[in-house]
Amino acid sequence: MNENTTRAAGVLCHISSLPNEYGIGSLGKEAYAFVDILSKCKVKYWQILPLVQTGYGDSPYQSVCCNSGNPYFIDLEALYAEGLLTEEELSWAKEGEGNIDYANLYNKRYTTLKQAYSRFNLQNQDFLSFIESGDFEDYSLFMSLKSRYGGSFNNFPQAYKYKESFALSEFKNSVYKTDYCFWQFLQFVFKKQWQKLKAYANEKGIKIIGDIPLYVAYDSSDVWARPDLFDLDEDLNPVHVAGVPPDYFSETGQLWGNPLYKWDALKEEGYEWWINRVKHASTLYDVIRIDHFRGLDRYFSIDAKAETAVDGKWLDGPKMQLFDAIKNKLGTLDFIAEDLGVLDDGVIELREETGFPGMKILLFAFGSGDDNAYLPQNTEENSVTYTGTHDNDTALGYLKTLTDKQFDAFKKQLRSALKYEGVIYPVVSREDAARALMLCALANKSKLAIVPIQDVLLLDNEARVNTPSVSSGNWQFRLLEMPSRKDSAILRKYIQKFNR
Repeated sequence: MNENTTRAAGVLCHISSLPNEYGIGSLGKEAYAFVDILSKCKVKYWQILPLVQTGYGDSPYQSVCCNSGNPYFIDLEALYAEGLLTEEELSWAKEGEGNIDYANLYNKRYTTLKQAYSRFNLQNQDFLSFIESGDFEDYSLFMSLKSRYGGSFNNFPQAYKYKESFALSEFKNSVYKTDYCFWQFLQFVFKKQWQKLKAYANEKGIKIIGDIPLYVAYDSSDVWARPDLFDLDEDLNPVHVAGVPPDYFSETGQLWGNPLYKWDALKEEGYEWWINRVKHASTLYDVIRIDHFRGLDRYFSIDAKAETAVDGKWLDGPKMQLFDAIKNKLGTLDFIAEDLGVLDDGVIELREETGFPGMKILLFAFGSGDDNAYLPQNTEENSVTYTGTHDNDTALGYLKTLTDKQFDAFKKQLRSALKYEGVIYPVVSREDAARALMLCALANKSKLAIVPIQDVLLLDNEARVNTPSVSSGNWQFRLLEMPSRKDSAILRKYIQKFNR
């Protein structure tokens, strides 16, 4: 987003949450149908979560490669249309509707993708050029090694663990067709399918907002390829890891476990690694949301041996130097700063210096005083207002957790906010309040208002995407069907009413 951005509305829905017959949302016909629905509703932004290949825990914020595409999102029907899958193989890949079963996907999907790969022409000129670009060299070697040795890269034989060039060259030659090219094929197909879908959305007047997680996973090709850029010991084990201190989500803080950057080492090379990462993201997304933006001002460092995030310390991040380096190399890009969590003057000053819009979460707005930064009257125009994010409960789910006394207090504050915005809407039931939160976001003075698809459809907490600090049961939500005409009409009505 930039200073020329006009008032607009967006919908948050990750690719994995789209409905289809194959167990997880994909870049297939349902994604195009979703774009069509957004277009008819006059939605101008589609926000998604990181597109990356997920690792242990299935989180898109813990990937085996920060620039990868998730092979689960590959449209199998497109592979069938290209003659890479048989009708029988396509039928075998079908799954029941409902929440995502990642264990089942892991056991079945790669079998199907390998069947498609077995029929792919490895001499395809576009494919050869893709390999020669070197974009996924480390990723393909890393995944080939994991396929052979399992575990994290710390379990690889020493020569591979420390990336000895001669040993890796021999290994690559030995697995070139069986493994290495397979992983290249997955990224090649994903990129081709994603670019086609993104172009379709852009032609419909819809821009894509995508995430860059601040940190990368320890068990990733990113850390394996450049251990010198991370806080590791001589055995390549993390010395300090990332997280946040106790907050709204957890009394003991959040211990993410990601290795911390060596910002001095990154600075010495002109932040080239980060510049390349942002450059890649700019080819995938029209607007880049920087997750945990506050960690670029100061970040929370926790001893890798600690069991909770209570005893950590704040250290200085790269601050404006990083963004100056990115702008010098890539020019002006559109960013959103995810400036949630424990904020201080430093991160607020950094956000203001960059000019990036911050985030306002309405589920955090009510329950405290009139100085709450998320209340509509305290919101600045250069911001993005959400009812909630993927880390929150759904609006209706949250409201259902309130006691009658708490809900009465919530209604009183919500009515006051609606009155401030000039919105007339009766708030009696919890469903009324959930709908009113959407209207409150759309009426807000923020240039951009984004509503999670769950709040458009008034879904309860069974549709929650993620519960921070809870290690299981996350990232599984999937729509059973596309938004109805009625739901779409309601969204369109209010987008038009509030001049978005």
